[in-house]
Amino acid sequence: QVQLVESGGGLVQPGGSLTLTCIASGNVFSTYAMAWYRQSPGNQRELVATITSGGQTTYTDSVKGRFTISRNYHNHTMWLQMSNLKPEDTAVYHCNGALNYAIYWGQGTQVTVSS
Repeated sequence: QVQLVESGGGLVQPGGSLTLTCIASGNVFSTYAMAWYRQSPGNQRELVATITSGGQTTYTDSVKGRFTISRNYHNHTMWLQMSNLKPEDTAVYHCNGALNYAIYWGQGTQVTVSS
């Protein structure tokens, strides 16, 4: 059974930094695109960043220049480096991946940006 598990969330002051990690465990034999989404109370889930198996990346406009998505293809790990965090970045961040010809989601990790 494949699982995605996120870690690295927490409370940070505005202007601070956090790095989120997503690890795929289980019998992973193929990986394609992976992504980070976020959802704050009362809002729809928002696509934050994507990365293909070839390393191509995309970002939503509000995080460009502040967030960096990366991955290690061989050990099925993905990261989201977040800097210059703003209160509006507060949300539950979810890992998403196309693995073994199916789509998987992690449970999410809370990021709170507040002074």
